[in-house]
Amino acid sequence: MEDFGLIGDAHADSASHRQVSLLAIESIEKMRQLGLEVNPGDFAENLTTQGIDLLSLPLGTRLHIGDEVLLEITQIGKECHTGCAIFQQVGKCIMPEEGVFARVIRGGEVKAGDEIRVER
Repeated sequence: MEDFGLIGDAHADSASHRQVSLLAIESIEKMRQLGLEVNPGDFAENLTTQGIDLLSLPLGTRLHIGDEVLLEITQIGKECHTGCAIFQQVGKCIMPEEGVFARVIRGGEVKAGDEIRVER
């Protein structure tokens, strides 16, 4: 749905500029190298990407996902107020530094394995 994130997600509503959260599998791998057994979704990200340097994308960059979805990057990183469970376990979490947030320009269905194309 346009201007609305994933149904049931806390940030889904149209008032949020963080409707969808993204995190690279490469970032998750950094935490695995610290000895954590973590997987996609463990950082509460909505979408896990591979092969895209999310942190290098400027605000306003658009991401085409599959045949339908279009997102626009609105925020890189976030402030972690309380320290998530992962931070409490190891004293470090990647989501505040490497998580990327977007708003939905054009909604639709996203499936595992969908191609993500960066519009610069």
